[in-house]
Amino acid sequence: MILLAPPSNTGSTCDSAGIFVSACASSSQTQVDIAANEQGKGGVPPRESNTKTRNSLRTAGPTPPEDCGPLNRCIDYSVIGVPDVTLADIASFRPAQPTLAGEPAGFGVVGMPTNLLASASEQRIPGTVLGWDVTVRFVPVAYVFDNGDGTTTRATTGGASWSSLGQGQFTPTATSHVYQARGTYPVSVTVEYEASVDFGSGTWRPVPGVVRAEAAGYGVRVVEVRTALVDRTCVEDPTGPGC
Repeated sequence: MILLAPPSNTGSTCDSAGIFVSACASSSQTQVDIAANEQGKGGVPPRESNTKTRNSLRTAGPTPPEDCGPLNRCIDYSVIGVPDVTLADIASFRPAQPTLAGEPAGFGVVGMPTNLLASASEQRIPGTVLGWDVTVRFVPVAYVFDNGDGTTTRATTGGASWSSLGQGQFTPTATSHVYQARGTYPVSVTVEYEASVDFGSGTWRPVPGVVRAEAAGYGVRVVEVRTALVDRTCVEDPTGPGC
């Protein structure tokens, strides 16, 4: 269990018994020394002393105020841990929609690879989860292309252009697909993200499962040809199609 300071709003709250709760501490670099004392409500002397042994713990959270105020009980942070987080808890956090394209742009050739390209990036979104101020991180880990002809292609990246790979047009790539018949095919991609949460300590706590985001609306018109137009001859570009 990672030990952290509680949410920022615990600087002025009440416990289950209705006693005002705040924090007092002194900090030194990466350590915070915690002490505790208690007074009853309305300034009534406490029934018993609960001065606690000073504790030291590492924390990257905010340093509680030194002035505890007139009615308070200092919190022993050494017994406080961050909660477990599920996908349901971060349902309000959504990664951005990926982008989808292909080459040749918008069309393909029967029996030759069409290169499909998707783009998604790591995202960090601040917010509140279970009453805690957090940052939720989404990291893309898989790309599932629906090729529109009843087949799918799964890859660990969104693909790369032929030129960036140093390959000729209509050559296979990790995300390319070969269509077997003429027609227009509706292509989409679903990106799977792994999620994790940082409660302010700089440590990312993984959330079990994956979050998905989809991009659709890219149509590939597949034609049947015997030749292909090229910018350069095979002498000029030996890796060109048909060379």
